[in-house]
Amino acid sequence: MPRLAALIAFLLQLLILAATPAQAGETNIAASLLAEGPATPGSTVTLAIDMKPKPGWHGYWQNPGDAGQGMSVDWALPKGAKVGALAYPVPATLTIAGLMNHVYKTEYALLVPFTVPADAKPGQILNLRAKAQWLACTDEICVPEQGELAAKVTVGSPGQPDPRFDRWRAALPAPLGSPARFAFAGGKLRVAIPLPATMQVSQPHLFLVTQSVVDYAAPQAFFREGDLLVAEVPVARFDPAQPGAIEAVLRLNPAGDGVTISAAPGDVPIGGTPLKSAAADSPSLAWLVLAALAGGLLLNIMPCVFPILSLKALSLARAGESESHARAEGLAYTAGVIVACLALGGLLLALRAAGQEVGWAFQLQEPLVIAALLLLAVAITANLLGLYEFMVPGFASEGSPQGAFATGLLAAFAATPCTGPFMAAAMGAALLLPPLPALLLFGALGLGIALPFLAIAWIPALRRRMPKPGAWMGKFRNWMALPMGLTALALIWLATRTGGNGFAFALVLIAVIMIAALVLLGRRQRNGLAGGRLWWSGLAALLALSAIGLPGMVRAPAASAEAGLLDAQPFSEQALARAQASGKPVFVYMTADWCLSCKVNERVAIEREPTRDAFQKAGVIVLRGDWTRRDPAITRFLTAQGAAGVPLYLWYPAGSTAPEPLPQVLGPDTLVQLAQR
Repeated sequence: MPRLAALIAFLLQLLILAATPAQAGETNIAASLLAEGPATPGSTVTLAIDMKPKPGWHGYWQNPGDAGQGMSVDWALPKGAKVGALAYPVPATLTIAGLMNHVYKTEYALLVPFTVPADAKPGQILNLRAKAQWLACTDEICVPEQGELAAKVTVGSPGQPDPRFDRWRAALPAPLGSPARFAFAGGKLRVAIPLPATMQVSQPHLFLVTQSVVDYAAPQAFFREGDLLVAEVPVARFDPAQPGAIEAVLRLNPAGDGVTISAAPGDVPIGGTPLKSAAADSPSLAWLVLAALAGGLLLNIMPCVFPILSLKALSLARAGESESHARAEGLAYTAGVIVACLALGGLLLALRAAGQEVGWAFQLQEPLVIAALLLLAVAITANLLGLYEFMVPGFASEGSPQGAFATGLLAAFAATPCTGPFMAAAMGAALLLPPLPALLLFGALGLGIALPFLAIAWIPALRRRMPKPGAWMGKFRNWMALPMGLTALALIWLATRTGGNGFAFALVLIAVIMIAALVLLGRRQRNGLAGGRLWWSGLAALLALSAIGLPGMVRAPAASAEAGLLDAQPFSEQALARAQASGKPVFVYMTADWCLSCKVNERVAIEREPTRDAFQKAGVIVLRGDWTRRDPAITRFLTAQGAAGVPLYLWYPAGSTAPEPLPQVLGPDTLVQLAQR
């Protein structure tokens, strides 16, 4: 009865407020209509109704739950144009006075496809208008609101898409791709949802598009039965409907990832393994901390760390100077690594909270970050060669805690593009945990990376095995310029892959000018002179011009047509669904040009003639996902698989929808043996 009384009071409030709708300009949820870009005649472009609630206010999903109201839109379109249905992002739940509501408390966007008239002329401007009505509520009051929305679509070749649309699409539930089944039994709706047993699901919730079927506020139960996730929801208390089909959205985790479900009547397994709560379903935090620690430790021997081994070797050589000095450097180096990992992890969590589809090593998907790393690598290489003397940031000169701290910062930044054993599970869990436990995992990863050097600094027996400082260190320092220089060359190649050839050429030109400036500085230093105001002003001008000019030169390179020996197809959810439907084995691998572990695996295990021959004999379909540049679709897939980054290797046996995760380090015969099973 209390819930019924609350519902009646809510409806009465709506009736009263409906008589006095909010005036234009006074809305508590600001709405605007946007088009993604130009479109050719007869083609489709995406429109977005961007909704921005004021603090404390919320809007509603298409099925608002026990109370509320979704959006209605009346369109005024040019002749021959048409729009599709509104696509809603995955909602959140809000319970007030026993009523369950499906809401959005932060900015959200409803997407709708708009088809340009086939007879539209290039250069024509299409004016779109819409009258929208929606409900804005706080926990205490609700206000019906409306707005006149307008947008323009230019008829012409598509240009650079609005980056906000990728973020808004990422918030939409993904198509499940496989039909679900449902049945009514014992006063409950039971839905069998095909989801691989390996897919991580945390705090799921089933939102029914179909109304008047279930009790929205009732607790939902979930069970695992092989590759099925069975949802069990009590039916509505009053006159429950029993439709012939059900449409729903399954929220997979608290981050808001979800899938759309279309279910038809059918058999639903009884029983199954109850899905535990998020805290119990995932490994304990203590286990995850140990996994992050072990992952960081093993990262020291992963191929993606090889370019910075020279910097660590110099730290090791200085560790033999004195016990107090070695311990101070060990602690400073460890602090630098941990601070860098916490900073990267915190930025990653903040970007994901803001709706960005990013994963681990996201920094190397940004061309301007690569540019900064390249210039730093060039400066370090010149310093190691003795072209000039400068603490940049003190890697090879007389050891100091400040230099060790700076070494740790760069070491962590450069050492974390790839994932290794243990690390994948810990970083994948960090993306789903609350901020403080997630940051604890990032800190543990940093401690693992620094652990070998911390041990050398604090264990005399290990330190005594280190070479004594001497004249050899000067030659060793010069030789260490080789891997650093190779790192710079690799960054130039990566710049072409992420920003285009023009961007990379500009970077090379800037690097050459920087080397010339550093040589000039070195000459002045050998004559007992400082850099001088003119030198520093010139260097500052060069860096300022680079910061201004480089962003405008970034171009997305054309997709590579190379399929390699395995004739791999580009990865997409649709391509994976088609491959699975073929009944053949499927091999999916996620890679990136900046991931050295990925490239080593491709050379050792994937792009090999024995692998190609075995795959051809078994009819294996190969799908390749390139994560060199940020790709929201690949990021969502990685997240769904519990992976925070690349490499990721999945094997789907013939006729199976459940993948077998493969290790991050592949042996030469790993894939051959899988194909021969």
